Formats: sequence, C-alpha cells, structure tokens
Amino acid sequence: MKEVPLYRHPVDAVLHSKICDSVRRVVDSNRYILGEEVYSFEREFADVMGAAHCVSVGNGTDALEIALRAAGVKASDRVGLVANAGFYGSTAVRTIGAEPVYADVCDSSLNLGVDQLAGLFVMRPKVIIVTHLYGRLADIERIVLAASREGVQVIEDCAQSHGAMRDGRFAGTFGVAGCFSFYPTKNLGAIGDGGAIITADSNFAERVRQIRQYGWSSKYRNELEGGRNSRLDEIQAAVLRVKLPYLRAWNDARRHIASRYNSAFADLPLQCPPPFDESSVAHLYTMRVANREAFRRFMKEVGVATDVHYPVPDHQQAAYASSTTVGTLLVTDASCNTVVTLPCFPGLTDEEVGHVIDSVLRYFAKERV
Repeated sequence: MKEVPLYRHPVDAVLHSKICDSVRRVVDSNRYILGEEVYSFEREFADVMGAAHCVSVGNGTDALEIALRAAGVKASDRVGLVANAGFYGSTAVRTIGAEPVYADVCDSSLNLGVDQLAGLFVMRPKVIIVTHLYGRLADIERIVLAASREGVQVIEDCAQSHGAMRDGRFAGTFGVAGCFSFYPTKNLGAIGDGGAIITADSNFAERVRQIRQYGWSSKYRNELEGGRNSRLDEIQAAVLRVKLPYLRAWNDARRHIASRYNSAFADLPLQCPPPFDESSVAHLYTMRVANREAFRRFMKEVGVATDVHYPVPDHQQAAYASSTTVGTLLVTDASCNTVVTLPCFPGLTDEEVGHVIDSVLRYFAKERV
C-alpha cells in the first residue's frame, strides 16, 4: 500500500468540475476583490452557521487580530488564551502589542475550561480567546457566562471547528465573535488562504468591515485605528461557495473515522480523545503517546504519515524572552510532549483506515514483547 497521507483533498470529478467552473466564472467577471462571490459567500456562511453577520478576511490569523481590534483591544491590554494551539492566537495578540496571558487546559479535551478561569480573571484580561482545539467545542457556554459576570468579552477561535455544535448552536455564535480559517486543510478549506468573522452584533460587524479595509468609513477616509488590508478574494469565495454544501457530510465522515480509531485503540496504553458527537467535527485525530518519537518512526516505516499538533507551547517559544502564565501549565506542557496526529479526513478509504489501525496495534504489540 502507498503511504497513507496526513491529508488529501476530498475532490471527486463532480466537485473538481464545479470548482473549475467557479474559478472560470470569476475570471470571466473581471471582478476579483469584494465582488458578488464574496458577498454571497458571507451571506451563505452566516446562514449555515446561524449567525447574523459574516465578514470575510484574508486568513484565520487576521480574523483573530481584527476581531480583537474590533473588541477594543489595544497595546498594553491583556488577552487570556491557551498555549497549546499553535501560536496563532498569540500571533494576533502580539501583533496588536497586547500581552497574552496563558491559562492551562483540561486534561480530557485539551481546551480551556471553567476551572482555569478564576486565575485568569485575576489578571484582568480585556478579552479571552477560546480555541475549540482539534474541532471540539470547549465548555463555551459556561465560559461565556463566567466571563460576562467579570465584564470580559469572549472571542472564539473556530479555525478547526467549522460546523461543531451543541444543542443546535454552532461554534462561533456563543461569544461576541467567532473567527474562522479557510486554509486548504480545514474542514471547510479554500484553494489558498482565507478567513472570516461571524457575529450577532451589527456594530461589531461594521467595525470589522472597516478594519479589513484600511479603517475606511468611506473610500480614502480613514477613521478607525488599526485598519489594514485583509480581504478574501473572489476566487477563494467562489470555491468556498461550492464546498460549503459538502461540509456536513465531510464532518460526518471525519467523525466516523475518528470513532473507529477510538474503538480500536480503547485498550491500548495511550490516551484517546473523548467520544465524537456533534460537538466535535474531528478536524484532527490527536491522541497522546508516551514515547512519541519511537511511535512516529514506526508509523513512518509502515507507511502512515503522522504529525504533532503542537510540539512547542506558546509560552516556551524562542522568539519571546518571557510570557505571563496563570500558575504552572502542567497539562499544556505534558500534552505538547505526547500528542500525535493520525490521518483523519473525508476521502480516507476503508482500506487506509484499516491500515492505520493495524499499524497502531502492531506498534503496541511490538512494545509488549
């Protein structure tokens, strides 16, 4: 068998033809920036996510930065977040000149939990970014309730959680805003970079629209501080419009594969993720293994690609001499040393899933000898 890749784009002949037609439509229109494809996608994505407003931007990290600016975050403000999510939120915070304050995560979900909030509130953050890591909703309802009591706004990082829901409510609709990435490997991916912000607040949405286009109130009139150029282009919007109707089925496929893994690995000496219901869209299947490098070497030998999401926690990144943490981040540090990601994406064949499962079982059988 050929190597099982970590990701392969789920494009059959019909979908490929639709994507090509959508690109051709944009080229023929001779309109490439902020045209009908962008505005149509914004309406359609907002409708699917159950949001009043959607404003598209250049990428997911821009979405976080622009949402923070729209929430009033400025240099020297503090922003609470986790340190195990790849530095994307930290990049947005530090670009503004604000100070990230890192809290630990829950051992089961690796997401920020309610128990971590008390210490975070002592640091008086202006905003908390809640990342729904690996596609699994955090305990977002209780986090938002607790934050509202403290006068702290919550921005959701939904870069890995397109379509995750609880009790009929989608990721991105609990806090003041939800930020999405459409990087090609996301559950809803473009053919390049892209991002979006959803919100129920019309004033917030208008500030986002201004910030993404230089802070303009009207053409060439800059009235809002922090303006920049961050726009989803027409081609990416057109492709996303084609792919959006497939999102639910693709998420179901991811959950099915992840559930097969959990069932197969239940008795092995590793830590599986929690069960996969509608609150998780299984963006990544990430388990925890004690001797990660030995495990990855074996998987490579048998033709299964793996990766680590993410190996270096934000508070230990070499680019920054020091970081502010709420206590010791024991779960964060331990998980960054043990997490490993297996292939889990729509289009992964039954034979490939079986090979991944068989390979993991063989590794642990070998370890017992």
